[in-house]
Amino acid sequence: MNERLKKQIDFIREIDRIKDIIRKSKRFKSDLYENDAEHSWHISVMAVVLFEYSNRKDIDLLRVIKMLLVHDLVEIHAGDYIFYTDKQAEKEQKEKEGAERIFGLLPEDQKMEFKGLWEEFEARVTPEAKYARVLDRLEPIMQNYYNDGSDWVKHKITSGMILDRNSIIKDGSEELWEHVQTMVSEIVRRGIIE
Repeated sequence: MNERLKKQIDFIREIDRIKDIIRKSKRFKSDLYENDAEHSWHISVMAVVLFEYSNRKDIDLLRVIKMLLVHDLVEIHAGDYIFYTDKQAEKEQKEKEGAERIFGLLPEDQKMEFKGLWEEFEARVTPEAKYARVLDRLEPIMQNYYNDGSDWVKHKITSGMILDRNSIIKDGSEELWEHVQTMVSEIVRRGIIE
C-alpha cells in the first residue's frame, strides 16, 4: 500500500469513532440521544432540502456539505459540549487540538482542505459557512421542539438563551430564523420553558 493510501485508510478508520460521540440532543420524538455521525448526516441532508431558504442562492452547496461532514470530527478528541456551555474557551482549545490530530492523519493536501473547511465553518464569515451554521443550529432546536423541550428543561435553558445564542441563524437564512422564533415562542406559550 502506498503511503498516501495508508494515511487515507488510517483517517477513515479513525473517523469511525465519531459514531461513539453522543450529543446532548435527543433524536426527533425519541428518548435516544443522537451521535455525531447521525447529526452530520442529518444536517447534510437538511442542507440540500432547505437550500431554497438560504439568504444567498449563489453559494457552493457541495462546499457546505463538506463542511457539515467534517465539522464535528474534532469531537473525536475534544468530546461534545452542550451548546450553552460556560466552558467556551476550554471547548475551543480542545477542538483546535482535535483538528490538528484528526486532520493530521491525512495526506498534506487533504489535511489542508479538511482543516480549512473546519476553520471556515468555525469562523462563520463566508456565505457557505453561514448557511452551514444555520443547519448545525437548526437541527437541535427542532429536536428540542419536537421533544417538548426536554433537553432545554433538563439543562435549564431559557428562551432568551436560545434566541441569543442562535441568532447567527439569520446570517444564513432569515426565513429559517423566523421559523426558529416561532418554535421557541410556541414552547414558551405552552409553559415548557421561560
